[in-house]
Amino acid sequence: MDYHIIPVTAFSQNCSVIWCPQTREAALVDPGGDAEKIKQEVASLGVTLTRILLTHGHLDHVGAAAELAGHYGLPIVGPHKADLFWLENLPTQSQMFGFAPCAPLTPDRWLEEGETVQVGNTQLEILLCPGHTPGHIVFFDRAGRLLVSGDVIFNGGVGRSDFPQGSHDDLIASIIHKLLPLGDDVTFLPGHGPISTLGRERISNPFLQ
Repeated sequence: MDYHIIPVTAFSQNCSVIWCPQTREAALVDPGGDAEKIKQEVASLGVTLTRILLTHGHLDHVGAAAELAGHYGLPIVGPHKADLFWLENLPTQSQMFGFAPCAPLTPDRWLEEGETVQVGNTQLEILLCPGHTPGHIVFFDRAGRLLVSGDVIFNGGVGRSDFPQGSHDDLIASIIHKLLPLGDDVTFLPGHGPISTLGRERISNPFLQ
């Protein structure tokens, strides 16, 4: 799986374009805002978008999803249904953080742990990793050793857990029991900041020591 990161919104959220190198079929992960910027960068990549994937329901990860789904004619897939309350609460989130008004969002398909999503010839495994939000999921390309981790784990950090229905204990458990066993060689694309590997974070991330 190849990837290209597009930082968007005032929160510098990593919207990722991921694609199958054989077919050039692609998915857009967590388009949090700046729809025009995303359209321009997608066009420059020469890929064909087939779906929009969401890791969780926070505004800075989903704010442009509806607009882009309409523009490209794409389904919105994910997150887990436990994040329904966040997606229903998007108007309040946009007011709270000074974003443009954002209507409530219902994805075309919710995702459960153990399901898969196909992007070209690449199969993405779904893992449920609560803590930052209760319905947070991650997308794992096992063959390509690539993980799209959203706001679960960062380079040198972990996601916040002080939001409604957040849990620091659940977050750390998700990382230790779901992510680290995937392997030290796995590169992950976080929701914010630079990429890293699970092996590097296992050794050096202060939240995991």
